[in-house]
Amino acid sequence: MNNKNLLSTSLYILLFVSLFILIQSLSLFASSQLVHLLRGGESVKAVGSTSDGEIFAITAVVSSLLTFVVFVGKKWARLSPAYLRTRPWSVFVWSGLLALGSILPMQYVMEQVNVTMPEATKLMFESIMREPWGYVALGLMAPIAEELVFRGAIQRVLQEALGKRNRWIAIVVPALIFGIIHFNLVQGIHAFVIGLLLGWLYSSTGSILPGFVLHWVNNTVAYLMFNLMPQMNDGKLIDLFHGNDRLMYGGLFFSLCIFIPSLLQLWLRMAKQKVSDEE
Repeated sequence: MNNKNLLSTSLYILLFVSLFILIQSLSLFASSQLVHLLRGGESVKAVGSTSDGEIFAITAVVSSLLTFVVFVGKKWARLSPAYLRTRPWSVFVWSGLLALGSILPMQYVMEQVNVTMPEATKLMFESIMREPWGYVALGLMAPIAEELVFRGAIQRVLQEALGKRNRWIAIVVPALIFGIIHFNLVQGIHAFVIGLLLGWLYSSTGSILPGFVLHWVNNTVAYLMFNLMPQMNDGKLIDLFHGNDRLMYGGLFFSLCIFIPSLLQLWLRMAKQKVSDEE
């Protein structure tokens, strides 16, 4: 890639990231102002009540819709039904299973790293997760918007600029940016690791749909666990297994028995698709 292409690609990526952060920031600002008004001018330092969470959830949905309209409207992220015509249903299933198999191991790794989410961020997410609108915001719309931006736009322009030889650079860079823009270490590490899987799926299929399925399942399980297992919200993985180490490691082993075969199945299907495309 020559210097001109490198500069052009870098500027596009800077534009995409800046717009994404701007839209998210405007959403957060609008939410804070609405909460401030509803509280009669009371200072808002942290979101805590149910009504606060609903406001933040709804504005998050609006920001995701705006992101969709901007990136699809400007054709920075290109949507096409072509991939669905290949009937990739097994890829969708294995992508969902890959997400399921990654949840407990990722939680275990995060606990070993021993990092915690900032209290204000934690309170905001907890208030959003209590709301039905929270699922729309975090379970559905966030995966759509984030896959459009980080895979459909950023990774796409990188792949076009770098070519097949440097495909892993085009996978790692968006994953790294995806981690950084979460602005806290807990979500950042998780987003980077998941971003590598999402990037690999996009690179292998040319579609954001398998990645969306993985992203959707990951966020949906997080939402369900928060609401169905409230004891886990302030606890650790061991609490899910009632303090039994043997059960916990059994659960981790079972998760890996889902994760590893899913990864292998996807790899085999991607390799088969690649051969078919070359023919």
